[in-house]
Amino acid sequence: MTDDLIGLVLTGGGARGAYQAGALLAIAEITGARRLPFRALAGSSAGSINVAYLASRALDFGGATRALGDLWCTLRPKDVFRTDTLTLVKTATGWGADLGLGGWIGAGRGKALLDTAPLRELVTRSLDIPAMHAHIERGHVHGLSMAATNYQSGLGVSFFEGAAATLPWSRVTRIGVRARLGVEHVMASAAIPAFFPAVCIDGEWYADGSIRLGTPLSPAIRMGARRILAIAVRHVRPGAAAPVPTLTVPPPYPTAADTAGVVLDALFLDALEADVERTTRINHTLSLLAPEILAQQKTPLVPVSVLVLRPSIDPASLVPAALAHFPAAVRHLFRGLGASDTAGWDLLSYLAFEGVFTTRLMEVGYEDTLARADDIRAFLGGGWPGVSFGVSPSLLEQGAVR
Repeated sequence: MTDDLIGLVLTGGGARGAYQAGALLAIAEITGARRLPFRALAGSSAGSINVAYLASRALDFGGATRALGDLWCTLRPKDVFRTDTLTLVKTATGWGADLGLGGWIGAGRGKALLDTAPLRELVTRSLDIPAMHAHIERGHVHGLSMAATNYQSGLGVSFFEGAAATLPWSRVTRIGVRARLGVEHVMASAAIPAFFPAVCIDGEWYADGSIRLGTPLSPAIRMGARRILAIAVRHVRPGAAAPVPTLTVPPPYPTAADTAGVVLDALFLDALEADVERTTRINHTLSLLAPEILAQQKTPLVPVSVLVLRPSIDPASLVPAALAHFPAAVRHLFRGLGASDTAGWDLLSYLAFEGVFTTRLMEVGYEDTLARADDIRAFLGGGWPGVSFGVSPSLLEQGAVR
């Protein structure tokens, strides 16, 4: 682990990954860096697509961020999942047969609500996998990690490729496995449970890495980062929670879209918040211990600085403007789940792979990051800025290896 090795952590969030693309574009402009300034890259879900893209173009950071932005801006639902009526009807029929007739005819027809064959084609076409391997082998990228969840063991698995000094790791619910990363790892990491199909790697089935990745900062730290920039996709609402009104008539029962939105929020958004809080506590504890005591620990702990960028607005609020642009069959599917222009926005913010939504979210990421230009220059340039924790678009914390 070296003081000058900077890590990048991109969490999951489906279509919300567009925010990260906008933030990265601004970082490239702020720094003017020709090469990728982040040498330890860790992603989960949509974040894995973004870090893989950066790793494949490590020698042209500006060009990589512009191309990544173009990719997100031009996305359409058909680029991510099949939107034709026949495919959607077949999927719905399979699920209906499993749920209604499975006791008589057997189950297993409904594997996922959406067929992501187009996403696989897009990832295969857009990522230069040989170049990605070459940049890792030549040390331009010190380490690259993609998180997935193993359906058989229930473990969170961080597949990583990089320097020989990075060793596999094992914790109670998560492990790090050295692998030759490729399209299958990207697809597995991005396989949103229930909506996207699981992916088979080496005879085992994997889904979205955010399911069991409770410590999203850990892979970057394991790969040697002492400073980490993390780009989240959650808006932190200011102030205390509003009091719950007393209602004489209860609101409508939560729809499937409401339930799914809450579940996906928990999977994608809460882990980074908890990990940042945890690293803050660990770092405070370290500051109270004498160096000789720390040196005696079997698992050495060292300070790690973390800068977290967050959306200044709730991405879900951008959903209504994009709904009319979805194919009719897709809108019909979403309405069946209870999502519309008045409800289910949280769920749709993960599935709104539509240029109207992703472009605006990219703009928010770009604007939020430019607003923190001074902090970013200091952070990436080697400074250790003071701590600020609040509801601003970015938060600066102190962390520790664990």
